Amino acid sequence: MTAQGEDNGGLTARRRANLVTGLRRFLPETPPEAAPPAPVAGADEQCELCTLTLATTHRHLLHLDERRILCVCETCWAVRSGEAEFRPVGNRTVWLDDFALTDEQWASFQIPIGLAFFMVSTVSGGVIALYPSPAGATECELDLETWERLVAENPALADLEADAEALIVNRMADPPKHVIAPIDVAYQLVGVVKSSWEGISGGSATEDAVAGYFEGLRERAVVR
Repeated sequence: MTAQGEDNGGLTARRRANLVTGLRRFLPETPPEAAPPAPVAGADEQCELCTLTLATTHRHLLHLDERRILCVCETCWAVRSGEAEFRPVGNRTVWLDDFALTDEQWASFQIPIGLAFFMVSTVSGGVIALYPSPAGATECELDLETWERLVAENPALADLEADAEALIVNRMADPPKHVIAPIDVAYQLVGVVKSSWEGISGGSATEDAVAGYFEGLRERAVVR
C-alpha cells in the first residue's frame, strides 16, 4: 500500500470514529423511554389526517409549522397539499459528485458532527440544519450569508425546493458524500441512527447503517 493509501485509510478510520464519538455527546443523561414498534409490512397503518388504512407504500406530507412528516392517503394528499400548513415532499434524488465544501466552510456551520441535512424553511425564512443523534434530531439555523456562498459555489443548490427537499451531507465518508433528496428521506437518516444505536458506545452497527443508507440513495439517484 502506498503512503497516500495509508493516509487515506487513516483519514477514513478517523472520520468513522468521529461519527460515533460525536453522536455519543448527544445521548440523554437518562435513557429515553422505549419507542413504540414501527409498523411492519401488512400492519394496519392509518392516514394521520383521516385515519383511513394505508397501503405499505403511501404518500407523505410535511407539516410546516411542526416540521413533521405525516403519512397520508391519496385523497388527503391531493386535497391537503394545497393548504398553507402542508407541503408535499420532493420526488427526486440527485447525487452531487463534484460538490464543493471545504473543511473551513463546514466548520463555519458549527455542526458538531460530520453528518447533517439542510433545508430551506419558508416558516423561518432561513436555512435549517438538522443532524441526527441517538436521542433524535437536533436542529440549528444557518447563517444566510454562509449558505449563499455555498450556493454560489454549487449551482445545483439553487434548485433546492424549499421545505420539500434537503441537501444531505456525510463528511465521515471518504470522499464525503452529498445528495439532494426528498425531505422525508432526509428525516429517515435520524431514524437510521436511532434504531441502530447500541448501548453507550453505539457499536459498529451505526457505522454500517449510515453507510447502507447512503448506498441506497446512490442506487436510486441521478448524478449531477
